[in-house]
Amino acid sequence: MTEHVLDGTQVRSKRAMFTALAKALSFPDWFGHNLDGLYDCLVDLSWLAPGEHVLIWTHPEILAKADPAGYRAIKEVLDDAVEGFTDPDRSLAIVLAENKP
Repeated sequence: MTEHVLDGTQVRSKRAMFTALAKALSFPDWFGHNLDGLYDCLVDLSWLAPGEHVLIWTHPEILAKADPAGYRAIKEVLDDAVEGFTDPDRSLAIVLAENKP
């Protein structure tokens, strides 16, 4: 299993989230930094080694508070991508690690 950690402490916009996701999952240069491009990358992952991949998004509550609509849109794409993932050599799981007081 390969863990990919997305540090959400500085992610306060949808645009910043695209950049953070691209970094965490080593997206290829063709990633378009938009919701469609995000989905396309998440259901592909062919540039990553075969096996189980887990994206751990820490502090998602920061984006949810700063940009609620952006958070909902990103979360919907993440959920859809996990559901639509069909690569027989790779799997994708996403964990939201909220920092609750």
